Amino acid sequence: MSIRDANVALLPEPTALIGGKRFEDGSAELVPHRYAATGRHTMDVPSGGPLSVQAAVADARSTLPQWRAIAPDARRRLLLKLAELIERNAEELTDIQVVENGTPRAMAAMYAPMVADCFQYYAGWSDKVGGEVHPVWPTPGLDYSVLEPDGVVAIIIPWNSPLFSLGTILAPALAAGNCVVVKPPELTPFTSLRLAELVLEAGIPPGVVNVVPGGAVAGSELVAHPGVDKIHFTGSGPTAQRILTAAAANFTPVGLELGGKSANLVFDDADLEDAAQLAVMAALQLSGQACVAGTRLLVQDSVYDDMVQLCASKITALPLGDPADESTFFGPLISGAACERVLGFVERAKADGRPTIVTGGARVGDSLADGFYVAPTLIADVPRDAEVAREEVFGPVLSMLRFRDEADAVALANDSPYGLAAYVQTNDVARAHRVAANLEAGVIWVNGLGGLPPSVPFGGYKHSGVGRLGGRAGLEEFSKRKNVWLAL
Repeated sequence: MSIRDANVALLPEPTALIGGKRFEDGSAELVPHRYAATGRHTMDVPSGGPLSVQAAVADARSTLPQWRAIAPDARRRLLLKLAELIERNAEELTDIQVVENGTPRAMAAMYAPMVADCFQYYAGWSDKVGGEVHPVWPTPGLDYSVLEPDGVVAIIIPWNSPLFSLGTILAPALAAGNCVVVKPPELTPFTSLRLAELVLEAGIPPGVVNVVPGGAVAGSELVAHPGVDKIHFTGSGPTAQRILTAAAANFTPVGLELGGKSANLVFDDADLEDAAQLAVMAALQLSGQACVAGTRLLVQDSVYDDMVQLCASKITALPLGDPADESTFFGPLISGAACERVLGFVERAKADGRPTIVTGGARVGDSLADGFYVAPTLIADVPRDAEVAREEVFGPVLSMLRFRDEADAVALANDSPYGLAAYVQTNDVARAHRVAANLEAGVIWVNGLGGLPPSVPFGGYKHSGVGRLGGRAGLEEFSKRKNVWLAL
């Protein structure tokens, strides 16, 4: 199997985009970007520092009055124009994602339409955000409240699905009337920069959306900046803790979409063929590099052995290879370091002696050896206290655990610091509702993968986050409420 070289020519210039212009930060460190499928260098990305961040925040703040003053119907039309441009450039955005982080093309092709849908949905909210009138006593008066934009919003996104992550945050933030500074990682700056170019093409004023690719230095400068009115971070718990500490100095509110160790509960009355297919898809799409991945597969004792065999056969049947190939399901991980981290979990599980490595568990060799590939891995008979059952691996590793009955299943699923998503497989409707009511997770899918349309609120419990994206809740995430009382 041969891997095609990355089409570097389609990548946008990786320099920061501030106020509608490229910003050259003389102090920026150059970080090499590598194509995950081959490990080869594509180009160097300037990693923004304090100068870039300060310029971006200043530009966003100076543009804020202009953006807030745009009439709601005009904002609606601008966001609809942006959605149209995203749809028109969907193939280009798909190809950029393949090169950016090795996302398999079939998966990458889903993201641009989903992001366009986000902007179409929130465009509809732009001219529908009204206020509320409240009863008051004992003094007569007219009391009402209105939603206003937070102001300048700092958006920090991860490398695993940057286009989708940015779209789901940017759409409600702009619809609410905010200006933004986006910090994508240096590993994956390209879709964010291309989306920002489309923002300008749509006629949205320069300075409304600013993009500063960068690492920890840029992130630290951004979250501590007194000119930032709201922070939204998608990423890991330890980084979120540092952001909360930095934000405390300015009392800056923070929204968090963090990691997960999502449980997938399979009861003995489920259709096992369907349940096994869903288990593999829920856990191993994007090679497991997804916060909602159902990487804890909890199966009732009576059907456990059958599920092991079914899952193993379905995993081995899915094609692994060139992410530019439409038929590829398993692509590479983001980096060589990610491969080592994921395989570290597998090696420690082997050393424990209790789990069984059913399939996978090693770096992929031969023609894929230079890329960042780990074979999709199924681990059975995983103890409840095992590291691989409790910590987020963020790689193609599916851990299978046993449970006795419904109460045991719910207790096992909830025995985690995370609470982002959960999956339930059962043909008993009453059980589905009971279990969903008792699971400590922000989103629960029953007997299928329902996706995340922009109309539904999404966010986590416990260590998986604070706040919600999607629906009216997503609009309110980037708004503040003002109350007015008028004497009568």
